[in-house]
Amino acid sequence: MSKQMSHLDDIPSTPGKFKMEKSPFVHNRLRWHSSLAKLTFWSCIFLGLILIFFFRSPSSNPLPQDPSRRSLRTYNWGGPAWEKRVRSSARVRSHNGISVLVTGAAGFVGTHVSAALKRRGDGVLGLDNFNDYYDPSLKRARQALLERSGVFIVEGDINDSALLRKLFEVVAFTHVMHLAAQAGVRYAMENPGSYVHSNIAGLVSLLEVCKSANPQPAIVWASSSSVYGLNTKVPFSEKDRTDQPASLYAATKKAGEEIAHTYNHIYGLSLTGLRFFTVYGPWGRPDMAYFFFTRDILKGKSIPIFEAANHGTVARDFTYIDDIVKGCLAALDTAEKSTGSGGKRKGPAQLRVYNLGNTSPVPVSDLVSILERLLKVNAKRDIMKLPRNGDVQFTHANISLAQRELGYKPSTDLQTGLKKFVRWYLSYYNGGKKAAG
Repeated sequence: MSKQMSHLDDIPSTPGKFKMEKSPFVHNRLRWHSSLAKLTFWSCIFLGLILIFFFRSPSSNPLPQDPSRRSLRTYNWGGPAWEKRVRSSARVRSHNGISVLVTGAAGFVGTHVSAALKRRGDGVLGLDNFNDYYDPSLKRARQALLERSGVFIVEGDINDSALLRKLFEVVAFTHVMHLAAQAGVRYAMENPGSYVHSNIAGLVSLLEVCKSANPQPAIVWASSSSVYGLNTKVPFSEKDRTDQPASLYAATKKAGEEIAHTYNHIYGLSLTGLRFFTVYGPWGRPDMAYFFFTRDILKGKSIPIFEAANHGTVARDFTYIDDIVKGCLAALDTAEKSTGSGGKRKGPAQLRVYNLGNTSPVPVSDLVSILERLLKVNAKRDIMKLPRNGDVQFTHANISLAQRELGYKPSTDLQTGLKKFVRWYLSYYNGGKKAAG
């Protein structure tokens, strides 16, 4: 299995240093009205999400109820042996290394980021609840991979405040890499409560513990390119409007950005949001198109190719996992210290948001053609209209800010990245004789 991690890059390029810009206060009546309108809009969004979470009828969910994504399980944690494992995993082993709590560590991005941090000598402790949104055995395989490299993943929920407080008592984390979230756009139509539970309540739970920690950690967290929603201006820039979410998932991620702003402003937490653009690669998520396209092509099943109105092309800014990892590490390395202590802000704190994409949108039909060549199998294409389920027609990242301030420089094209993914996929499922779902 160790060979399957050989595709991961080692240490990211030297990132640039972030500089805070001071904006003058403008006494402008029109701008005041604009701010009030925005505040009203997002207040309605938050209220709507809360109503969905608390008053949603159980009969509206066609799938079996899944408590793992909406309520806490009872996990076994604590005790001298457990604390020893936590300390050992989080121990920094390099000069000027950092100690990082990685939430969602058994997830796709979490696994790769944890492995990269550990390789360069940082202290890493993982946290994951191993829910069954997709096959938990894949998460367990990632866990085993990380444990062989010395990363311990605590099994628990980010909404478990007692557990989070205990982790900060045992280890004085300098940084948090918050990747735990309910992923996927379409699943929100089936189980909206899981998104509120993980992406909003979970983020608040984490920030509440971080604000009271002494010292407070710097926090880097995963937002999403989905926040650009129905925006038609391309490429998407961090300065563009993000108040037209096309899905509940996007709305929860945008809500997270607003919540981050609040905790930065009130408590002095250093926060950096990363808007990921369609991340793919080995050990990826089975609910992503490139992954289940590969599975279904090999099984001889037809695959859905969506097209927009008037036969418009659906395209994505596919970003290879190694490039995303470099961006994540650069964000951690340039994160300034939080300025609060014991829940009290002592000065302005760093607040940033960056696009992490590849800047080269590729039509989904081209993605399928590349997979056909790599798998040496012709796909059975089923051309369908893009459904109104939260999917957008295209994504395209402007990464100039991340290039300038993080030294972020994606280097893997889709052909190369998919070749590495297919090699891993065939090895993991066929080599191990595992079923691919």
